[in-house]
Amino acid sequence: MMARERLYKVLQTNGLCYHGGTREWSLPTRNEDGTWTPGEWMPAIVGELVPCKNGYHLCNAAQLLAEWLGPAIFEAEYRGDRVDANDKCVVREARLLRRLKWDERVARLFACDCAERVLPLYEERYPEDKRPRQAIEAARRFANGEATYEELAAAWAAAWASDWASAWASDWASAWASDWDAEREWQVDRLVQYLEGEVSDGEATED
Repeated sequence: MMARERLYKVLQTNGLCYHGGTREWSLPTRNEDGTWTPGEWMPAIVGELVPCKNGYHLCNAAQLLAEWLGPAIFEAEYRGDRVDANDKCVVREARLLRRLKWDERVARLFACDCAERVLPLYEERYPEDKRPRQAIEAARRFANGEATYEELAAAWAAAWASDWASAWASDWASAWASDWDAEREWQVDRLVQYLEGEVSDGEATED
């Protein structure tokens, strides 16, 4: 049996739209046993479904990473008509199933994971320069409440004063070109792990 497609909706934490739109979504409720009661089905859209104009907009994990991250991410489902666009799908009826594990703290940890993936490229060229690594470590500590904002800002100022930025703009871009699809697949998988709560808080990544 083919696995059910997993779709997502990005909203404000209170259910208001984040990437455009004016509707307030019915939020799911978490039960005492950890399960979720879905939100109510949103009113059916009338008329032709048109991306960015008419319909409820949902996305898959790859589209979510590329275009649609925001304050709160929910798993969603739809029924009825559907139109697919490059970076989203548009549906006639939709509801939210559950809120996923995503907030500012988790977003910082995910960003640290992605940054760590390119550190070997930089440190191979600049083996004595530990400022980018120290900046990522400071960001992890900040996300976990173990560093102040001043410490975080100082660490990242030092990192950007190094050759980190220029290396990213030149050498890393060309080095990643041949492996971009594989790297994006890794990022999508890692994002889903965070959304599902499968990654330990602040857990470092491994190649």
